[in-house]
Amino acid sequence: MSGSRAEAEEKVGSRQRLQVNEYKENQNIAYVSLRPLQTTVLGKTPMVYLVPFSLSTYKPDQLKRPKSLLDKNSNNEVACKKCKKAEIKKTCRKILTPKMEATSSKAESTLQKSSLDVHAESNKWQYKSTSDAVILSADTESSQDGDSDEGTTPGMDDFSGLSPYEKKRLKNISENANFFASLQLSESAARLREMIKKRQPPESKRKKPKKKENGTGCRRSMRLLKVDPSGVSLPATPTQPILVADENPLLPPGPLEMTSENRDDNSELFKGFLQTWAEVSKTRSKNTEKELSSIKSYKANLNGMIISEDTVYKVTKGPIFSMALHPSEIRTLVAAGARSGQVGLWDLTHQPKEDGVYIFQPHSQPVSCLYFSPANPAHLLSLSYDGTLRCGDFSRAVFEEVYRDERSSFSSFDFLAEDASTLIVGHWDGSMSLVDRRTPGTSCEKLINSSLSKIRTVHVHPVHRQYFITAGLRDIHIYDARCLNPSRSKPLISLTEHTKSIASAYFSPLTGNRVVTTCADCKLRIFDSSCISSKIPLLTTIRHNTITGRWLTRFQAVWDPKQEDCIIVGSMAHPRRVEIFHERGKWVHSFLGGECLASVCSINAMHPTRYILAGGNSSGKIHVFMN
Repeated sequence: MSGSRAEAEEKVGSRQRLQVNEYKENQNIAYVSLRPLQTTVLGKTPMVYLVPFSLSTYKPDQLKRPKSLLDKNSNNEVACKKCKKAEIKKTCRKILTPKMEATSSKAESTLQKSSLDVHAESNKWQYKSTSDAVILSADTESSQDGDSDEGTTPGMDDFSGLSPYEKKRLKNISENANFFASLQLSESAARLREMIKKRQPPESKRKKPKKKENGTGCRRSMRLLKVDPSGVSLPATPTQPILVADENPLLPPGPLEMTSENRDDNSELFKGFLQTWAEVSKTRSKNTEKELSSIKSYKANLNGMIISEDTVYKVTKGPIFSMALHPSEIRTLVAAGARSGQVGLWDLTHQPKEDGVYIFQPHSQPVSCLYFSPANPAHLLSLSYDGTLRCGDFSRAVFEEVYRDERSSFSSFDFLAEDASTLIVGHWDGSMSLVDRRTPGTSCEKLINSSLSKIRTVHVHPVHRQYFITAGLRDIHIYDARCLNPSRSKPLISLTEHTKSIASAYFSPLTGNRVVTTCADCKLRIFDSSCISSKIPLLTTIRHNTITGRWLTRFQAVWDPKQEDCIIVGSMAHPRRVEIFHERGKWVHSFLGGECLASVCSINAMHPTRYILAGGNSSGKIHVFMN
């Protein structure tokens, strides 16, 4: 009994200690068998097994854990978590090291070697030596609930611990690495770099020639060096400011003599010309008939108007900006204002036609408005961009200065009184001036600020002369001259139907019951102004091409003073023509001239009593249609 007890105690003691078997060396196989050592640390029981392994006789299915371990851990779902694997490795290292030291130094070295080999293989997945390796598998077991977790080091059973995706990924990585290694890209890149370096030409820097210290340089002018022949430097001359000449200098204030630029002033022909204009103005006949003729008879008279080579002549230099016909019943006298500031006068009854043309220069900038005085037709009033308004008196052969403002630029004017004693002047900056010719001096009586940014045309009502109409950039205003406020005057009526820039606005010449406007939207509009109230209705819209471009003077539709229900306007159509429309929008007549009318007549004027039409173009020519 005592012997059997001793044997049992020895068996129990053998289970509780670690036994290391001897090495059995068979070729390349090293056997190390360790029985499990159960030691509780932090509630975990690590268990270590050693399995024989040889590289020479390695097979993929050789490294497998015992069936008992597989069965034991088959029910554990979270055996391969990364966090538990790290904890297992740390726990094994902490527990195995002291135990192995207690057993034997030989077993300790063996276990440490095996743990290091397992850790290296789990990171690199490659075998760097042909020596035998020992695979360490650690299982942990919980002491509280009896459940056990197993951590398997990668590399066992041909990466059996990895998922299929990870296996395929590692395989692709290795295949790609082998493929790129076979391409030898690094060697090709090195060869290309060498070729580029060889092709680059060496940087050649041009060597600057050295200056000779004692050599003689180029000879230079002593005048340019500003020294006298003896070598003494000359005193510096003071620099004078360069004066830029103005292209259009203002003419001196005061009256200017009528000096013809194309004729001799002392010639008898020029004196006879001035005398003729003065006599015709005295003996003019005033038309008191204000009844309109029928459209049928009006068309018949228009059909009798023709143009010929004798009625076409160049009167001014540059484009014509304004025109006026003398109201004489005996002679045909035409006046034209040009962009150059010239005023040309042409007597068509004088032959040859060259002898009947006289050109004057009363202004330095474009002449935008011309009118013969209704009280004395021997007076021709001209207004210019240069800020001057002058009156040409043919009886005295002088251009008197009526109004001057060098700080502003004038655009248009009209007579407020029938005797031409008072004038209303429009400025390009949107202001207006009230001028009284009876007052000495060349200043205005009143300067009025309007709400318009620009004023292109000014026209006075023919019957109720206290009203006048102004054409702005896109608005048209009607004012009462009796209610003008210098600070800011409000209009009685505003017309805002226009969508683009406005060129002109005029009352009908006899009654003032109609207003015609010309706009850049290719429309001529006619308004009913028979009752000047808060609103003026639109009667007719006529489609007409008003796009003249940069080099042509803008169209301005005007009324026929004999037939106030018809308007006259230039045309861009081919062949060139001047057209007449009725206030209801119907076409009435077109003046065609054939070869005599080969250009666009932008500015047109009709004789107040006779059937004579004069049109001016952009080259300074005047075309006259007459019976």
